[in-house]
Amino acid sequence: MKSILVSQPKPAIIEKSPFYELSQKHRVEITYQPFIRVVGVSLKEFRAQRIEILDHTAVIFTSRSTVDSFFHICEEARITVPETMKYICQTEAVALYLQKYIVYRKRKISFADGSFTSLVEQIVKHKEERFLLALSEPHKPELPETLATLKLAVDPVILSRTVAADLSSLNLADYSLLALYSPSDIKALVEHFDTEQLPPIAVFGEGTLRTALEAGITVLANAPTPIAPSMAKAVDIYLQKIANGESVEPVELTVDTNKEEFIRTQQHKLAKKSRTRRTATASATEK
Repeated sequence: MKSILVSQPKPAIIEKSPFYELSQKHRVEITYQPFIRVVGVSLKEFRAQRIEILDHTAVIFTSRSTVDSFFHICEEARITVPETMKYICQTEAVALYLQKYIVYRKRKISFADGSFTSLVEQIVKHKEERFLLALSEPHKPELPETLATLKLAVDPVILSRTVAADLSSLNLADYSLLALYSPSDIKALVEHFDTEQLPPIAVFGEGTLRTALEAGITVLANAPTPIAPSMAKAVDIYLQKIANGESVEPVELTVDTNKEEFIRTQQHKLAKKSRTRRTATASATEK
């Protein structure tokens, strides 16, 4: 192993990146090169979606880019977001990023641990709210479809778009491993390079893995998994196997049956609470 290409922006403080420790441990060079860039939608594009921000009492954020775009749209449209607005974020990092625009108060900001199930559980806790789901295009339909299945009051809105970065100067032969983070990274890779001559690939996320396999790309490391919750850990395990002379089997896509059971459980909980409220209201009326 000589060099690893990570499809992310270069960290502000290299020493605090998990890849820095990885580079020291395995004596490899880490290069950062985003394959994509995210741009916010224009006010005209936002208005074409016929969404009224002030009709909602809570906003769901899954990324910092949609946070930027949301408040930019509000500023450009001269919308004053009420202090009563609640925010539900996929990770603590996204929640803390809100401090760029608002005063951070725990009573109106909640966050998940980064997993799909944790985010849905946070949303269900605030089921009485009318949600605005801030999305980037393209996005996985999993979250909006699940919230629709749970019959929550949710309006999806596209606030940013992902476009390919300029990769014309990139020579993949210089790298021993590519660490890719999104389906858009895979699409940019396929558009710019011959997939028959790629270095080994590591991916993050089920959607990224699915897109890679559908494109005929062999994946040798992936995260998150029980043993590799982060990309850095997945790459660490892969490098250790290579160093030990072990064979590395291609990653296969598995169906998460637990996720389907989780959605059914959430539906049951919501239905049960709804019946309890109706019974309580009827009893109070009779009295």
